[in-house]
Amino acid sequence: MAPDKYSSPANSDAARLLANGFRFLRFPETLEADFRKEHLSRLHPWNRLAIIVSACTVFGFAIIDHFVLSPEHSRVTNAVRFGLHVPCVLIMLMLTSRRFYERWYDFGLSFVAPAFGMGTVIMAAFSPPLEVPLVGARLLLASFFFYFMVGLRFRAAALANGIVLGGLCVAFLAGTMPPATAIYLIALLFTANVIGAAGSYALEHANRTAFLEHRLLTEVATHDGLTTLLNRAAFEDQIRRVWQQAQRDRQTVAVIMIDIDYFKTYNDRYGHIAGDDCLRRVSRALRDAARRRPLDFVARYGGEELVAVLYGADKAYGESIARSLLTAVRDLRIPHANSQTQPYVTISVGVVAVEAYRVASHDVAVGLADQALYAAKDKGRDQYVAFDQQPVKVDPAATTVLPMRGEAAFREASGS
Repeated sequence: MAPDKYSSPANSDAARLLANGFRFLRFPETLEADFRKEHLSRLHPWNRLAIIVSACTVFGFAIIDHFVLSPEHSRVTNAVRFGLHVPCVLIMLMLTSRRFYERWYDFGLSFVAPAFGMGTVIMAAFSPPLEVPLVGARLLLASFFFYFMVGLRFRAAALANGIVLGGLCVAFLAGTMPPATAIYLIALLFTANVIGAAGSYALEHANRTAFLEHRLLTEVATHDGLTTLLNRAAFEDQIRRVWQQAQRDRQTVAVIMIDIDYFKTYNDRYGHIAGDDCLRRVSRALRDAARRRPLDFVARYGGEELVAVLYGADKAYGESIARSLLTAVRDLRIPHANSQTQPYVTISVGVVAVEAYRVASHDVAVGLADQALYAAKDKGRDQYVAFDQQPVKVDPAATTVLPMRGEAAFREASGS
């Protein structure tokens, strides 16, 4: 999910695509990448099963051909079967392993599928005239298998089948098949492709629609209805994931707590409708000022409290963002006659940068940022206070992180 691109349910990419449609089964780049990843992941067990079924089919036809086809033809079919079909199946079976699947399965299948189909065309082309229909009928199985069984999207499946159909036409033009049989096979395979392509298109369109609907529901469920920032539950989920990544990468994470100064008195003076509008405008300004890198995000923590999380940010960078936040809200010049700091709306900001690999939980960073926020309020508001990371120790019994008392007091830095 890309929270920075969400502004309201009506204006999200998913909502626009659902309302306006998506031509040629294609989404904008980021959404397309997410769909392909989700689609591939969801089909993983079924794709593996399909490859196993294809392996059984290859060996099953090997047994049938041994008893049904003429011996001289068996040599050609066995050469194609064991020289091309079996390696294709084994390669794809290997690519269904978790080590290779996400990165290589689609790429490998885009080459293996047409190669497998062309192998069947070669079998038919070198068959005795009476056996061409027997072998050629397998092209229908391959066609529907590509469209519906192995996880190929519509475009890739249509391309693979188009290559196979083209190969069959070349075999006909080269005179390797009886003309009447070849024409009949081409017409049969073309009809199968029309039916298969229509079904594959409809299936992928339905899958993409379901993906967009789920995406939109997720956006609505994870974003605050008033500010369109991430809500508290989504914040907890997002910061947990960011924290785990920072621990793996041994990165620092800056947490910035933000509170609108004298917001209660603003509501008392101007009314709750004006208060909602104020909160929306401030939230939008803070999101634009804080979110500069892909893993950074801003959320509504509760009431008029907001929180920004900056991945890989040290204390100096966190302070620079804090200054930007202060300036962004001041520049809004939202009148606030009841404020004791300025005649317009201002904010107080608390900043802390924590080495994620030194602490077990993000709750420590949030707690320190909250303390810094209250320090900024105590110093007069309309400013920020930044804390250095406090030394911590891990309580092995409770698996929680506790501040070490009597060591390294916080150093404060404030700015206006």
